[in-house]
Amino acid sequence: MAQSRRDFIKRAAALSAASYVGISLPINDHNIAKAEQGVSWHRGSCRLCGVGCRVELGVKDGVPMGLRGISDSRTNFGFVCMKGMHFWKCMRHPDRLTMPLYREKKSDAFKEISWEQALDIAANRFGTAFRQGGGEAVAYYGSGQALTEETYLFQKIMRGGLQSNNVEGNPRLCMASAVGGYLSSFGADEPIGGYSDLEKAHCFFIVGSNTAEAHPVLFRRIMRRKLDNRETVKVINVDPRVSQTSRIADMHLQFKPGTDLALLNAMAHVIVEEKLYDEEFVKTYATFRKGKNEKTTFDDFKAKLADYTPEKAAKMCGDTFSPDQIRTAARWFAGSKGTVSLWTMGLNQRKRGVWANNLMHNLHILTGQLLKDGADSLSLTGQPNACGGVREGGGLCHILPGHRLVVKEKLRRQVENSWGVPEGRIPAKPGLHTMAMFSAVNEGKIKAIWINCTSPVQSLPNCNLYNKGMERDDVFIVCTDIFHTLTTQKANLVLPTAFHFEKTGVYGCTERRSQLTRKAIDPPGEAKPEVWIVREWASKLAAKLGDPVIAQCVKPFEGLEEGYELPKAIWDEYTQKLTAHRDNDLRGATYEVLGQMADGVQWPAPTREHALTGGTVKKFVKGIDPMADSESKDDLPYQFYGPAHPDRTLWIWLRDQADPEEVPDAEYPFYLSTGRIIDHWHTMSMTGRIPELLRANPYAYVEINPDDAKKLGIGPGDMVEIKSRRGVNILPAKVYQGPVEGMVFVYWHDQHKDRMINKVTKDAIDPGSKEPEFKICAVQVKRVSGPTPLKPFIV
Repeated sequence: MAQSRRDFIKRAAALSAASYVGISLPINDHNIAKAEQGVSWHRGSCRLCGVGCRVELGVKDGVPMGLRGISDSRTNFGFVCMKGMHFWKCMRHPDRLTMPLYREKKSDAFKEISWEQALDIAANRFGTAFRQGGGEAVAYYGSGQALTEETYLFQKIMRGGLQSNNVEGNPRLCMASAVGGYLSSFGADEPIGGYSDLEKAHCFFIVGSNTAEAHPVLFRRIMRRKLDNRETVKVINVDPRVSQTSRIADMHLQFKPGTDLALLNAMAHVIVEEKLYDEEFVKTYATFRKGKNEKTTFDDFKAKLADYTPEKAAKMCGDTFSPDQIRTAARWFAGSKGTVSLWTMGLNQRKRGVWANNLMHNLHILTGQLLKDGADSLSLTGQPNACGGVREGGGLCHILPGHRLVVKEKLRRQVENSWGVPEGRIPAKPGLHTMAMFSAVNEGKIKAIWINCTSPVQSLPNCNLYNKGMERDDVFIVCTDIFHTLTTQKANLVLPTAFHFEKTGVYGCTERRSQLTRKAIDPPGEAKPEVWIVREWASKLAAKLGDPVIAQCVKPFEGLEEGYELPKAIWDEYTQKLTAHRDNDLRGATYEVLGQMADGVQWPAPTREHALTGGTVKKFVKGIDPMADSESKDDLPYQFYGPAHPDRTLWIWLRDQADPEEVPDAEYPFYLSTGRIIDHWHTMSMTGRIPELLRANPYAYVEINPDDAKKLGIGPGDMVEIKSRRGVNILPAKVYQGPVEGMVFVYWHDQHKDRMINKVTKDAIDPGSKEPEFKICAVQVKRVSGPTPLKPFIV
């Protein structure tokens, strides 16, 4: 039995690794069948990144044994990356949290307690904070990794129960500017198309995204398209750093950090001057805007672009490429049969991230590179459910479920009526966004905060500043997680949760696709699903406060079995009541339907019949999108029914180049940027516990341009001090022709106090999206010693 299991695991790992690079292995089918005897396979989604790869978990005698891609999935076609192949090893890891842990003071040691005691403590402390300071004294900080059902129930209790809009999540740190860009350019959040355009595109415009490392399975599709059509498909990579993504590019435009707004305007300049724009599309479907929704004209837009000739823009970008390269990029973009743009944090994590997103969308609207096969303006998502749970489910301080704004009274009333709570229960004022929330923790204004499935101690910019507040004894912190993290180390109460495939729920990935993962195994020890934890906590909270409205919030879910019935009831309430007739209508995507679909369902999917077709592959297109049909106001083929644009048009924005908050000077002469490495994910609290991934990249390092390294006397492996006005790191050097001269780059996964780069990054925020400018700050760089042996660090 043991040998059979080992053989099975070895073969499963080999097959998954082979599938990642696109080859097959000569493994005897008879041996595979023998190894799989007694193994059941359970469908679900990958736990990492926002691609939404579909996978199957192998289980024997209740024990996880391996994971493989699903070959008939149109999302990943059976391929998985190394992180996705190995994440199942977290399920039975010896570091798993298995019992509630409590300490009254943060200087005390944790002690194991029962669930009854833990829920009593959480109810008492939140109840006391609420009595003393109302809804402003309590907060919830969630995650794009939480299931939609979890985020929805948490925010329902906070808003409808505790009358607090202090509901936030870590997608504020990564996707908020993309949301702002979609809403202000298209009138609705999330992409128009999706991944199916990748196999039909003739030009890929990749900006501020190392897709090869951050979204490797999606990158494989882009790479396959390019390699199969070397002469006819063009790839443009725009990034201040040459990365693994650059290796398939026909053109790499490397620029001084923070100047890409000038580049995007210059491309628009070329498109307008050379009449490469789609005049009929613009005339029919677009209007021009500036400032606070102030209308303007095409002539004003053209006049604005006069300041962004290719010659001027090339100089603004650092003279790292020629004006003719800008012209060529614009011509490829506009003249392609279909252009797909892709970006992630390079555009979003900026002081003017919304503007950068607007300028990206401008190019697509001008050229009509939208709504047709092979064309889309596609923001890639960093977490598996930042879209489904947070953006759609109401997991940010200014939004409610179903893409509703808190400030709109009519929309608040819709939610209150759906929940059966009194009108006026949800406050009219949005709550505190992430940076304001943790500033309020610093000041002691927030007295109780629940942190779910994320580690802000490591992931916030300028994190040393905000960690001080989390150390206060007058701030009660609950953490729900599967492992100890740097954040659980600052908590009073740590509650062990079920992991992926140990509970049931839905993720919504980048392309508006909702996917169900059903419980396949039991969690270890006393770990519980978050939906059970929240239901039981809310029931106790209602009793402590004597508040029947809080009780009403969980009444529909009382007595339901936690593994399937409870999350199903939550999903039904959310989809049937809160998404009905909204742009993300999911009424047809029931658990029954999602369970039948290899890939899940793309919204809008208002009916069961439409959901069973897979949903809507292109929004706003009559005959494809049922809401475009039902919301049609005329006989035009495209119907822009997005809730943010009452004029039902696409908006082209006049946006100028805007410098970062902090640029290099004589004292801090280098730019610093950060990013994600292929082997680790975010704070590596999961991937750092997987031996294969930890061996591949055990710690972070700093990439230095060879010319800069020579000037500074830095060699490969030397220890280097990276210092900003906020903090300092000491990391080994990788001398690499990657970062543009004058810039250094650090991967941000490392938890070690000397290598945790968010001690150095800046907490300036975009005034529209409130997303921090992680990507750019000014630092000093110097050699501090020779090669030094380093060890990985995991809490």
